[in-house]
Amino acid sequence: MLCRFQSGEAASSDRDRRFEQIHLDEIQHQRLVERVIETCRDDLRFGHRSVFKPTEQLANVLRHAHRHPLAHALPLFIVAGLLLTSLDTTAKYLVRDHSVFLVVWARYVGQMLVVTPFARHRAGRDFWRTKHLRVQLLRSSCLVAATGCFFTGLRYLPLAEASAITFLAPILIVILSQPLLGERPTRVRWLAVAIGFAGILVLLRPGSAVFHPAALLLIGTALFNALYQLLTRKVTGDSVHTTLFYSALVGAVVTTLVLPLGTSSAPLTGFTLFLLLLMGLLAGGAHWLLTRAYLIAPASLLTPFTYAQMLWATIAGYLVFAQIPDRWSFVGMMIIVGSGVMLALVERRRARLMRRFP
Repeated sequence: MLCRFQSGEAASSDRDRRFEQIHLDEIQHQRLVERVIETCRDDLRFGHRSVFKPTEQLANVLRHAHRHPLAHALPLFIVAGLLLTSLDTTAKYLVRDHSVFLVVWARYVGQMLVVTPFARHRAGRDFWRTKHLRVQLLRSSCLVAATGCFFTGLRYLPLAEASAITFLAPILIVILSQPLLGERPTRVRWLAVAIGFAGILVLLRPGSAVFHPAALLLIGTALFNALYQLLTRKVTGDSVHTTLFYSALVGAVVTTLVLPLGTSSAPLTGFTLFLLLLMGLLAGGAHWLLTRAYLIAPASLLTPFTYAQMLWATIAGYLVFAQIPDRWSFVGMMIIVGSGVMLALVERRRARLMRRFP
């Protein structure tokens, strides 16, 4: 991922652009100090003496240059996972008595209110401009569909098992990558796919808590998430802040349009309004933290830690809803997580090889 540094000094804008495309990965990380020194020498040669001032962007580079990117990115990533699990828990609590449209609407409107000022601050006035408008709209629509399917499924299924099924997304990406992107999956990837589907069969066995028609909604969630992630690869020409903005914008607009279609069986109390507001803050805060984490460390390093959310979902399901997976459901969940971690490690190794032998 890219690390962007902002500066308020117009005179140093050209210099700041040199920092915008610095990759904080395992190979280039050790070269940051040398780049800063070379930049300082160039600026001195051309008379830009302001480079020696303790500017914020220079301090950020020096602060991150002497340590591994995970040292700063991982805490942000873990907290984002906790916020997302709290979001799902709140959504499950609300959809029992209220319209799914209302709950999804609160989630995206809140995210919109949080990420828009952030995107404006980080990317400037043109943060909304995109080179791939159609792809951005389609990609964001897939995310809205995934959220709607997931929240509806939570009305009927336990939190931990429901979360586990959605982790099929990386497996579906392997299956869809060839017809959609022209990529040819390796044997190791196909092995991970087979292991993941074996975990699903264990989890969806007859008599289990998730042997329910609503499980199809969660598989739909995984499918829409996979399409969302595949389409994300097609908008790499846009700023990450622009992409984040469109994810929130499309969700807010679509859910506002369908909001009148929903009905609730319970009145909107003060506590309900508080939870709806909380959902928006959780969604916005989680996506802000995820963006910050991915700007500091590459996705290949962070992806394996995504599965920590399974632990948070299991704990939240037990504490809030008194639901805990049985023995075989737990086995199925671990198989799914194992296949996902296997894929993540394979992708990490592939990314390393591509950086060394481009």
